[in-house]
Amino acid sequence: MKAVVQSEYGSAEVLELTDIDRPVIKDDEVLVRVRAAAVNPPDWAGVHGMPYVVRLAFGLRRPKQAVRGTDAAGTVAAVGESVTRLRVGDEVFGAGRGTFAELAVAAEEHLAPKPANITFEQAAAVPMAGLTALQALRDSGRIQPGQKVLIVGAGGGIGTFAVQIAKSFGAHVTGVCSAAKLDLVRSLGADHVIDYAQEDFTEGEERYDLILDNVLQHSLSRLLRALSRSGTLVPNGGQFYKRWFGSTGVLLIKAPLLSLLVPQRIRACTERPQQKDLLVLKGLMESGKLTPIVGRTYPLSRTQEAVSSFGEGHAQGKVVITV
Repeated sequence: MKAVVQSEYGSAEVLELTDIDRPVIKDDEVLVRVRAAAVNPPDWAGVHGMPYVVRLAFGLRRPKQAVRGTDAAGTVAAVGESVTRLRVGDEVFGAGRGTFAELAVAAEEHLAPKPANITFEQAAAVPMAGLTALQALRDSGRIQPGQKVLIVGAGGGIGTFAVQIAKSFGAHVTGVCSAAKLDLVRSLGADHVIDYAQEDFTEGEERYDLILDNVLQHSLSRLLRALSRSGTLVPNGGQFYKRWFGSTGVLLIKAPLLSLLVPQRIRACTERPQQKDLLVLKGLMESGKLTPIVGRTYPLSRTQEAVSSFGEGHAQGKVVITV
């Protein structure tokens, strides 16, 4: 089968389209014939081996896993002996291993049926970004109807999901993004939009009940200025391009320590791939409350360009690879 592989860390040029053996599944796994796969921060980090801290998981000197990619949508090609909820031919979306390929392996519990009203490209955009947005707002942020919610990076992969999910909870949503994405964020239902180049929300008088920051261009202390005294800050990712630790120090050290000294809650979010939350997102898509935004698509043969495009950070919504 065709797959995009890497044997070393480096720029996107280390990725090569070649033939490899068909993956073997375990009893509780599913073989998915990939129709589309999305690019996410771990994919960029896995290609570049940066920030260096990720090499503890990906391999110190060279990648342990040759094929990148986790998000995918496609059809079930084979099922393990203990798989009960899926059958060959079912259309699915979710998280797998090595999805920048014609075939990929996924645990049954990490897949859900693809909604009929969205494309494979849209479905592939959902798992990591959609789950992160849902779990950050609902679980970490404890979002409630009527709250004032600020989404920083509202025009990006996670942000476009977060705006729509926050609106589905009945929140009043303000999105922060670049001028090029203002109309997109408005179209997703944001009640107010801020061009970050023209206005610094941390200097304004508005106070929010919940802030989800997907960019982390401001310090935590500056973000707290825009938060109500009883509000919640959810710092999430960003800075993955920094050489040594990326945003790890902010999320794992600074945020917990600062939360002990201020009245507001600071809660980081760790995305968990699980079927029950994929089904929540499926329901939102089927009801028309959530539409995945795919900004750019590339064929499998141009995966190098897809990863480079993702790293530039300017795409509206998600970058998706079609297979």
